[in-house]
Amino acid sequence: MSSSTNQGLDAWINEKVQPVTDLISQFIFYAVEINGAKVPLIVCWLILGAVFFTLYLGFINFTGFKHAIDILRGKYDKPGSTGEISHFRALTAAVSGTVGIGNIAGVAVTVSIGGPGAIFWVAMAGLVGMSTKFVECTLGVKYRRINPDGTVSGGPMFYLEQGLANRGWPKFGKGLGMFYAASIVIGCLGIGNMFQSNQAYEQLLAVSGNDTSPLIGYGWAVGLVMAIIVGLIVIGGIRSIARVTARLVPFMVGIYILGALVILLMNITALPAAFGAIVKGAFSLPGMAGGFIGIMIIGFQRAAFSNEAGLGSAAIAHSAVKTDEPLTEGFVALLEPFIDTVVICTLTGLVLVVTFPTETLMGDGLTGIALTSAAFEQNISWSPAPLSIAALLFAFSTMLAWAYYGTKGWTYLFGENRAMTLLFSFIFCVFIVIGASVQLKAILDFADALIFVMALPNILGLYIMAPEIKKDLKAYRVRIQNAQKRD
Repeated sequence: MSSSTNQGLDAWINEKVQPVTDLISQFIFYAVEINGAKVPLIVCWLILGAVFFTLYLGFINFTGFKHAIDILRGKYDKPGSTGEISHFRALTAAVSGTVGIGNIAGVAVTVSIGGPGAIFWVAMAGLVGMSTKFVECTLGVKYRRINPDGTVSGGPMFYLEQGLANRGWPKFGKGLGMFYAASIVIGCLGIGNMFQSNQAYEQLLAVSGNDTSPLIGYGWAVGLVMAIIVGLIVIGGIRSIARVTARLVPFMVGIYILGALVILLMNITALPAAFGAIVKGAFSLPGMAGGFIGIMIIGFQRAAFSNEAGLGSAAIAHSAVKTDEPLTEGFVALLEPFIDTVVICTLTGLVLVVTFPTETLMGDGLTGIALTSAAFEQNISWSPAPLSIAALLFAFSTMLAWAYYGTKGWTYLFGENRAMTLLFSFIFCVFIVIGASVQLKAILDFADALIFVMALPNILGLYIMAPEIKKDLKAYRVRIQNAQKRD
């Protein structure tokens, strides 16, 4: 794909597509002013849902944490359970879709807008998001479908359809399910595909000389290589994806956390002041406004890295778990926002705060991944190289998860068979090449909007089925208590 072709496509998109996507984005992200900050109503919808489920289920995000660890360790595993993958592999497959470029770049954007106090609100969003994730992943397993070949299909489209049909609203449920499926099919090609391959290419340029890089103009080649690798993995379904993510996720997360912890130990004397700045800033007006904006940017708008809680996408991966007890995967799933938001994002924020003064963080200089990279480099001169590797792995793992999400949305709409699965896998891989080749801001904006639209039917369904989850949770705890007494 030549440079002139790229420029021509960019120009056509900017002229014809951008005005339409701007109009759609304005509608979906319609904002109200809160303390001087513009907060999209869709963000309010997500946050209110998370707070509601936290209170309604008796702070399940805290009371269920230890039980979640026990399930993940295999304490409650039963041989012969229905499903395709273990609890651990289901968790890593879902985490691979949430831990992305946003964990590195998005936190820096948040801090540059709201100051250190914004980190506090990002962490709070992660904590309450654990409750939403518990509900949607429990329902994902409860209403999943076991296909004739033994594979599993689950997620919001299935629990919206069947859950509402059980309440006498079959057409309404089917309509919401189809709307959700169509949104995730188109949306996955944006944030879970083109954005990731584009950022991966940009990272390769950064570590190979930027303007003097030998890869200049060869984005299509980088995209093609990535597409081939992704295609070879996703063609095997969730089992193949989970085998890769079970090794990749602990490795890439481990590299990043280790690097962040080393920097914090190097600046251990500055930690008390950093925590003080975060807490103090969180309850100042600029900190609160910036925190809400940061939650929108990091958690719910860009790569949904914070947790995807409320979007329902992770429930698609979790539904493939080997279990005959849906609540067990709900407990495991609540660990996901804790890992990628409460732990990773907070560590990123602390690295920034102990390295740079607030004036620098909120200045007009570096921002995004460049600011995070500069913070790592200032403490460890050679750290940008491993940081770039982590960023590339984050992007790659995100593509694997979203390829599976998009496939399940596609087959829900067009039929669960091998031909449809292969067709969508091919389409997904083609868009990887496109994403690395040209600038597609308009299409990415449209895809982002569709991703957030998914929260509308998903959380509505969660509200409707909340009493069902509460009843199931009560019965489950009684069974666990009885089992412990017998033991």
